Amino acid sequence: MAAEVNIVAVDAEHGQRLDNFLIARMKGLPRSRIYRMVRRGEVRVNGARCRPGYRVQQGDRVRIPPFRGEPPSGSGDPDAGGFAETLRNATVYEDDDLLVIDKPSGVAVHGGSGISLGVIEVLRRNDPSVPFALVHRLDRDTSGCLAVAKNRRALLALHAQLRKGAVAKRYDLVVDGHWPTHLGVVHKPLARYALANGERRVRVQDDGHPSTTAFRVVDRLADATWLAAFPRTGRTHQIRVHAAASGHPILGDAKYARHGVEAHARLFLHASELTFLLRDRRVKVNAPVPAEFDRLRARRRLNPRAVRVD
Repeated sequence: MAAEVNIVAVDAEHGQRLDNFLIARMKGLPRSRIYRMVRRGEVRVNGARCRPGYRVQQGDRVRIPPFRGEPPSGSGDPDAGGFAETLRNATVYEDDDLLVIDKPSGVAVHGGSGISLGVIEVLRRNDPSVPFALVHRLDRDTSGCLAVAKNRRALLALHAQLRKGAVAKRYDLVVDGHWPTHLGVVHKPLARYALANGERRVRVQDDGHPSTTAFRVVDRLADATWLAAFPRTGRTHQIRVHAAASGHPILGDAKYARHGVEAHARLFLHASELTFLLRDRRVKVNAPVPAEFDRLRARRRLNPRAVRVD
């Protein structure tokens, strides 16, 4: 607990992000509260406002306002607080306009269909002062970069870029079997349909929406292939359906893998990179490939001299 403003001079912390600098000194305070304090100008560096990602420099004087460790949220959902902290710890980029998190596999981006809380509901509940809005979506079972706008200006700007195909995306995936070297681009129209139980799926259909995905081999394994995918359109389940329709479903894809493909604990599809413009700045965000991918590759090496081609 602190009762008064504290001015801290940066020394050995030179080069550390401001948010991490503050977290180490404001014990018991949720990360979301620290971000609010930075946004509102309660925290200052050398008398000026700074963004959470600012790298503190030796000799900087950081103003730390009075604070008190907050009790757990009384939201009635015992998992909400832990979920919010998990998301904040997964932050890979943040500024005044945008938050990008490395969404874990198995986490829904929004509630519905029996899911009470998704990423967007938890962010809004944890910090009601920010009008969080999803820039795009990821399947529940897909991990990786998920962009969330913090204001309408950023949301509209990024939606306009998405419509123009100006947001570059890279996904890493592991598919069943040996992906053909010549198959660099898949052009297959996609259409949504519903199963008898109401579940929505996507399939290749002649009168569907034009859909294109570029693929590149990253590594060849004994009975699988690690690929990088670069979707040129943004259809639901596009990469999953294009991979399966090419005869090489993604490992762990219970929706689109053919019968007989080995079951896995997760879908091996990860949104690795996003590149876009934000206030006329080019921003490139990366989410490291999960450890499960490297463990899978280690188990399925073609031979000890197998070389990654990416």
